[in-house]
Amino acid sequence: MYEGIVQDLIDEFGRLPGIGPKSAQRIAFHILQTENFDTSRLAELLVDVKTKVRFCEICGNVTEETTCSICRDPRRSPAVICVVEEAKDVQAIERTREFRGLYHVLGGAISPIDGIGPDDLRIRQLVQRLADDTVQEVIIATDPNLEGEATATYLSRMLAPFGLRVTRLASGLPVGGDLEYADEVTLGRAFEGRRLVSE
Repeated sequence: MYEGIVQDLIDEFGRLPGIGPKSAQRIAFHILQTENFDTSRLAELLVDVKTKVRFCEICGNVTEETTCSICRDPRRSPAVICVVEEAKDVQAIERTREFRGLYHVLGGAISPIDGIGPDDLRIRQLVQRLADDTVQEVIIATDPNLEGEATATYLSRMLAPFGLRVTRLASGLPVGGDLEYADEVTLGRAFEGRRLVSE
């Protein structure tokens, strides 16, 4: 344990997701030991991100406007909505340059253990977006874990009466991976999602 403000700084960094005690300590000491580190710029950005960034009124993505750039883009297809758990998932899909529809960010996944149910997510807003019959397909792109699967199952059942095409992202073996290191669930999904390569 360090004294006073140094320990306070380490503790604050340690509260961030994915930052353990050692990483928090490294970040704090990097700031302390780097002479040209612009702490005022970092502080300004932290204040700005909390005051200026909001969630898109349509899809729930992060933006500085009332609606995000994707929802404002007339080249995007309004007939397809990709449902994701978090705003960071939007960027992951955008990097592929494969999807040209719109998004809907749920703001999490169903997790009874954490006390998160369907009413805690942006599911009601998704249903409202489907009311005008513009949407033809909903792609469920939740994480391939227990919570993501529960959310996908709930959404697919809830969307069934709408008469839409409801699809789920395929999951399976990563490119460059070895079969011997794949877990049973991943390998099972790869078999379920196999596709025809020749007649």
